[in-house]
Amino acid sequence: MCLRIVLILVLAEIVAGCGSGTSSSSGQKSVVAAFYPLAYAAERLGGPAFDVTNLTPPGAEPHDLELTPQEVARIQEASIILYLSHGFQPAVSKAVEQAQGTKVDILAGLPLHAGQEAGLTADPHVWLDPILFSRVVTRIGTALGRPSASLVADLRKLDREYRRGLRDCKRHEIVTSHAAFGYLAARYGLEQVSITGLAPEAEPTPKQLAHVIQVVRRTHATTVFFETLVSPRLADTVAREVGARTAVLDPIEGLKPVEQKRGDNYLTLMRRNLAALRKALACR
Repeated sequence: MCLRIVLILVLAEIVAGCGSGTSSSSGQKSVVAAFYPLAYAAERLGGPAFDVTNLTPPGAEPHDLELTPQEVARIQEASIILYLSHGFQPAVSKAVEQAQGTKVDILAGLPLHAGQEAGLTADPHVWLDPILFSRVVTRIGTALGRPSASLVADLRKLDREYRRGLRDCKRHEIVTSHAAFGYLAARYGLEQVSITGLAPEAEPTPKQLAHVIQVVRRTHATTVFFETLVSPRLADTVAREVGARTAVLDPIEGLKPVEQKRGDNYLTLMRRNLAALRKALACR
């Protein structure tokens, strides 16, 4: 009789463990993040109690991410899944439909800009606005059961740095290779002039390219920004046409291996963006 009771208790523990969403080797709860900013927040908030997987590899462009069968299985078995809706990563959204864990759509309830291109039904780039990203961070903290006050405080400090740094500028138009900076521009009183739309792989028509060149000439912009994870070809074309220089403005969709090696993170990259903007806009 005693042996039977022991066996029942052991089986109950095994069943409970199978449904807990923890890693059997380490006891950590498993978190799957669609791409870098979400992984950064989860790792900082969760600490060693959580095993965080970033689905987008270093140096990869997240918009067109494809998943392996192993990655799909990882999403479906994870305790917590952090992802973006509105067509940002269709393969991830499809896998999330079958997930058993807590699903956190970080765009839900945010004041999104409209978007209707390449499958995107809204502009997803909310993490480039520190205030909107602080709301995302709070939501992730709630899902993980972890306090988010420290990271939120860092984001509010970053917001103050941007407000001070962009308060007195000669120019206010930022010319970008793709329209990733709409939320940042709206927050700090800038105007985004993009060569392509929300999807970085989209090619502008000759008419669209001519319009961008006309706007750049009218605004006397001295810098055309390109991104770290996509080709600078279009930015180079516009810059040559108007006699401007090119520079990097990072949409912070992922870290390159060299950035990982030198210890960069979301906050350091955002501050590097601020320095690039101040130079391009001739801010005092």
